[in-house]
Amino acid sequence: MDILDVEDIAEGMRGQAEHCRRNDAPVTASIIIAQLALIGGPTACGQKIAHWPGKPLEDAMPLRLTGGLHHLYLGGKEPRLAEIYEGRTTDQDAIDLLVGQVVADHDEQLLPWFDNPPQTNESGRSASFMAGLLWLSGRVGPRFELLELGASAGVNTMMVRYHYDLGGVQAGPEDSPMRIKPDWRGPPPPQAPVEIVSARGCDQNPIDLTDDETAARLKGYIWPEMPARFQRMEASIALARQDPPDLVKADGADWVAEQLTRPQESGVTRVLMHSIVWQYLPQATRDRITTAMETAGKAATLDKPLAWMSLETNRKTFSHELIIRYWPGGEEPALLGRAHAHGAWVEWFGG
Repeated sequence: MDILDVEDIAEGMRGQAEHCRRNDAPVTASIIIAQLALIGGPTACGQKIAHWPGKPLEDAMPLRLTGGLHHLYLGGKEPRLAEIYEGRTTDQDAIDLLVGQVVADHDEQLLPWFDNPPQTNESGRSASFMAGLLWLSGRVGPRFELLELGASAGVNTMMVRYHYDLGGVQAGPEDSPMRIKPDWRGPPPPQAPVEIVSARGCDQNPIDLTDDETAARLKGYIWPEMPARFQRMEASIALARQDPPDLVKADGADWVAEQLTRPQESGVTRVLMHSIVWQYLPQATRDRITTAMETAGKAATLDKPLAWMSLETNRKTFSHELIIRYWPGGEEPALLGRAHAHGAWVEWFGG
C-alpha cells in the first residue's frame, strides 16, 4: 500500500501521528491527534481539515497547523500551550480541549498556515548527503557541484560549511560552528576526499534565513521534543548571516533543465540533490525532472559525470531512504541507507 496515497482525513492524520511517535516526537503526535477533535467544530481551521482537497499525508497537512501552534507558543502569544510542550499535560482528552480552545482564540491567525507545506529544512539531513558524497568520491572523483532542489532556506545548500562525524569518519571544516554527528548505525561510510566546488539551490518559495520573522516561522516547524534541531537552526541562521546560500525562486523542473545546460567543469561531478521534497511536487514536474536527468545522464562522460542523490520518503514504508544514481556506470538506483526524518540517526549499508 502507498501510505502517502491515503485520502481519508482521519486515517491520514493518525498515520502522521504514528510517524511522529516512531521518530521520538510524542508531543507532536498528541497535537496532531488533537486536530481530529476540530473536525465538525465551528472553527475555520477545523473546516479546513475536514474538507482538505488533497491527500493529507502527501501534503503533510497535519504538520501545517502543528507548525502554526508551535509558532504561537515560541512567540509568546499562547503560553497555555506550555502545558503540552513542557510535558505537564499528557492526557489526550485534556490536550484535545486545550488545542481546541487555542485554535478557537486564534482561528484567523492560524488559518493561513494551511496554505503551504511545512518548511522543515533540516541541516541534520546533510549527514546523509555527505555520506553519499564520500561514497560517490571513490566512483566518480572527489570534486562536486551541488544543485539542491526544493532548497527552502538553503540550510543543506550550505553543507560545505559544516563539520561531520559520521560513525567516526570526519569531513568538513574542523572549526565550523555547525557540528553534525548523528547516531550512526551500521559500518561507517568510506573515508575519502570531498571537495564541493559550488552549491546552489531553488525553491518555489525560498526562505530568507537572515529575516527574523521568517526565521521564527521556520522554527515553528521544528518539533519541540528535539532541542538539537533548534541548536542547528541557530547555527544555520548565523552562517547565513555571514554568507547567504545561493538560492533562486523557480519552478523545480524548469530550474533543473536550465542547470543541466550550463557548462560543466572538467573533473567535477554535477549532483542534483533533494530531501523530503519529492512528495510535494506534481507528478508532471517529477516526470519532467526524471526525463531531464536521464537524458543528461546518457550524455555524461567520465570527465563530466552526473549524479542524482535523494533522501526521500518510501511511499510504502514511510521511511526515509538515501538513494543515488550516477552516470556513467551507476544508472541503477543504489539504496545506501535510511535516516531519521530530521537527522537524529543514519542507518548506513552503502559500504
